[in-house]
Amino acid sequence: MDLNFTREDAAFRDEVRAFIAEAFDEDLRFKMSQSKNGYLDKEGQLKWQRALAKKGWAAPNWPKEHGGTGWNAAQKYIFDLEMSAAGTPIVSPMGLKMVAPVIMKFGNEAQKKQHLPPILASTIWWCQGYSEPGSGSDLASLQMKAEDKGDHYLINGSKIWTTHAQWADWMFNLVRTENTGKLQEGISFILVDMKTPGITVRPLPTLDDPVEGQQEVNQVFYEDVKVPKENLIGKAGEGWTYAKYLLQFERGNAYAPGLRRSLAKTMKIAADQLSGNGGRLIDDPDFRRKVDEIGVQIAAMEFVELRIFSELSSGQAPGPASSMLKCRGSELQQAISELTLEAVGNYAQPLIRNTWEKTNEGRPGPEYAGPAAPYYFSLRKASIYAGSNEIQRNIMAKAVLGL
Repeated sequence: MDLNFTREDAAFRDEVRAFIAEAFDEDLRFKMSQSKNGYLDKEGQLKWQRALAKKGWAAPNWPKEHGGTGWNAAQKYIFDLEMSAAGTPIVSPMGLKMVAPVIMKFGNEAQKKQHLPPILASTIWWCQGYSEPGSGSDLASLQMKAEDKGDHYLINGSKIWTTHAQWADWMFNLVRTENTGKLQEGISFILVDMKTPGITVRPLPTLDDPVEGQQEVNQVFYEDVKVPKENLIGKAGEGWTYAKYLLQFERGNAYAPGLRRSLAKTMKIAADQLSGNGGRLIDDPDFRRKVDEIGVQIAAMEFVELRIFSELSSGQAPGPASSMLKCRGSELQQAISELTLEAVGNYAQPLIRNTWEKTNEGRPGPEYAGPAAPYYFSLRKASIYAGSNEIQRNIMAKAVLGL
């Protein structure tokens, strides 16, 4: 692979930087710098995503015929690199990166026409209905029941750890339409309008005591929820196949640019903090060794990502490589957050309930200290969601090594 950017690539990089300078305004920058979990509130998130949609950049990985950018691998990489370097919000993946590819590949024309345009424009919000109480990493054991009632399904059960379900207009679900001998059989993939009677969303409070706008996960209850059969994706009983296809896209994201920015931020904090011997923490040999080790691992991951995303540009699905990226990327995210917490030190201990409040008088420590501990705790889930890393290693062992 030729890693040198062309003159056209440099011009595109300048265009991306100009867009960021205009669209990523002061309010969004402040909220991102003080976010406890890497998200904005719904208003800020939609503001950002709709700016991308207006520019035509909301879905770089979509096929051009559905509204994708038509970028080559270098342009996609430059886009990710510049966005990460600026610390811009990540787009909510539920619609643009997860359910949309499934609808494109397995949905019918009516479903594509109904759902893809509003997903692209970010005029509707999606959430994911996979995990259930007792069915997380063992997703095939899910029990949410969908009974065939002729022209509709009657759904009962609950989904848990549902990110931003309180904002959602639609939810894509795995449901059990049949009970067979094999757990993976009898699972179907269905789309549900969240305004349907019988759906209740209840927040699951987290340790950081989140205020309005920063609350993240929920449990969603279904009680005799009637869902039209036209909301079924593909064929009944083949949802496990569609779910595995979706998870390739959930896991196959570019990590390296964001990891580089996070490490650079940690190094800046360490340059501002003192070590035990009175010098700058960044100059402490032991701390610097940890920084350098993570930096080497990020560089290695970056080259792997470039190779994989070059293959994606030719239309190939990420396959088991997405499991590799997910494992390594989430572990490095956690390692950097641990290093940040070490750098912030005692200033990380006080709980700043609303880090977005700009008039926090008497707030202890520098501004960067407030979200350090909450973000560290939030990232403990990174090696669990999208399939636990232990499960991902099993996938790699089977699909790559043939074990």
